[in-house]
Amino acid sequence: MSEKKDVRILAYESSCDETSTAVIKNGREIESLIVATQIKSHQRFGGVVPEVASRHHIEVISQITKEALAEANASWNDIDAIAVTYGPGLVGALLIGVSAAKAASMATGIPLIGVDHIMGHIMAAQLKDEIEYPALALQVSGGHTEIVLMKDPIHFEIIGDTRDDAAGEVYDKIGRVLGVNYPAGKTIDAWAHEGKDTFHFPRAMMEDDDYDFSFSGLKSAFINTCHHADQIHQQLNKYDLAASFQASVIDVLAHKTIRALKQYRPKTFIMGGGVAANHGLRDRMSSEIAKLPKTMQPKVILPDIKLCGDNAAMIGAAAYNLYNAGKFADLTLNADPSLELPYADSMLN
Repeated sequence: MSEKKDVRILAYESSCDETSTAVIKNGREIESLIVATQIKSHQRFGGVVPEVASRHHIEVISQITKEALAEANASWNDIDAIAVTYGPGLVGALLIGVSAAKAASMATGIPLIGVDHIMGHIMAAQLKDEIEYPALALQVSGGHTEIVLMKDPIHFEIIGDTRDDAAGEVYDKIGRVLGVNYPAGKTIDAWAHEGKDTFHFPRAMMEDDDYDFSFSGLKSAFINTCHHADQIHQQLNKYDLAASFQASVIDVLAHKTIRALKQYRPKTFIMGGGVAANHGLRDRMSSEIAKLPKTMQPKVILPDIKLCGDNAAMIGAAAYNLYNAGKFADLTLNADPSLELPYADSMLN
């Protein structure tokens, strides 16, 4: 009996402010990963400027394609599929990656796979350990805060979603109030470990019987507290502010996620997205899961910190599962900035 052939996928990611390429073998092994970051270009604006992001993607995408192949010691003949993020994200930024992947597919005849960016974030866990299904993921990033039920490697459904601001988005907004450069999450997390929860900001929807989130009230409470202090010339402790803000975010995320784990009893729990790099959240989720009865404790996979942000390795991991399922795209593939995973029936009623 012949050995199973290795599958190598060249992946592209350009949904926001990182241009990335990678070669992934068998959905688990990173043979190369190139990330061209644009953070310094956007910091002076306090956030991502879509037109600037698109121009940077154009400047580097051809070069980092060559670099990914070279680092993997691969030629186009070694590549079995070309994968690309086609949504959600900034439409101009997405179009650069989609156009590059389609051009490469057309020129080489290599099959094309379109990948949902959120599915990619969740599948970063697959690069660390084997996922046992069904699985449940807490996906927390600058644009999304969701609890996702995964029936198998390609069938995902949202059981909880944010109704307004995403958690990562609020980190950046309150960071601006505190004078922290974009992206603010890492600094706020560090400051939170130096302070105490003295402000007791609201924990919105924590006791509601659904798995949805809301962070706009927390954002407003934080900003109003800081503005009021400015008006009366009161100096607030930035470490306590950060600790109080982070405690509110983590309390809600942990409480609802643990409740979902108790209801759905998944075999694996995953965290994905940029906020999954937050040390406070990682520690809290690990400790809360350890408190569950042994029969309810899922396998826990927290992706490597470097794979929590946007990167093409996670896209290649997700694409491998789609490859095995025969889910290929054609040259009509287009950017879909509002792409969403399907919602569970319980959320549509």
